[in-house]
Amino acid sequence: MPFVDPEEAIKERVLAVQEYSQLSGEAVANLFRKPRYVADMLTQADFIGVGSLPIVILTGLSIGAVLALQTSSTLQQFGVTTLTGQLVSFSMIKEIGPVLTSLMLAGRAATGMASELGSMKVTEQIDAMRALGTDPIKKLITPRVVATVVMLFFLSIISDLFGLFGGYIVAVSLLGISTRQYWTSTYQQLQFADVFQGLIKPFFFGLIISTVGCYYGFSTKGGTQGVGRSTTQAMVAASVLILIFDFFITRFMIGVFGR
Repeated sequence: MPFVDPEEAIKERVLAVQEYSQLSGEAVANLFRKPRYVADMLTQADFIGVGSLPIVILTGLSIGAVLALQTSSTLQQFGVTTLTGQLVSFSMIKEIGPVLTSLMLAGRAATGMASELGSMKVTEQIDAMRALGTDPIKKLITPRVVATVVMLFFLSIISDLFGLFGGYIVAVSLLGISTRQYWTSTYQQLQFADVFQGLIKPFFFGLIISTVGCYYGFSTKGGTQGVGRSTTQAMVAASVLILIFDFFITRFMIGVFGR
């Protein structure tokens, strides 16, 4: 294994952060400039949103059902199994729904962007676009950023709803909780701060997924091996950043709303 100079490694990381920040800033700034490539946005929205819908629904149902089973076993010790719906709704809406959906989308969308753009980079298609006077960031990255942010918002809501439904199925069929008790419990203590926290996270996570995937795609070097390497790095980096930002967003929301 070749020796890596620590100073050079630090310089590379700092340069990577700088390049990533610049690319992300340009991608967002292009939202306010024409042309906006609406057709490309719709194509990406179909791939990211519609293509991810089955796995998001299945995951939401499964997690909601498991949450109901796990929480009911604890609540049963205190004789308050009717609060199962409340705990499922809190967990799904505030945390598990947006985070798990984002992690799954990172594995599907971020890797897809990195591999697609990476292939274009190593085959010099991106350089050809520049030579023809087309801004590759506006054409390739901005539509992906918009589509990811918008679709992740709706996918998170769908995941939350199916998570609540999965919990409902378990609560009624296995735990002996009535339909009225479950659904009353789900929204009884739910407040605006809880819903807002669950809806604001997808915007940040969607921005992370799309910009990280596109950055690694644009940074690909070394032919087909480089494409595979960029794909793996994109998934890992996006997942880690989602978990890190989730902590800080949650901490900020607790400081603002007190819950």
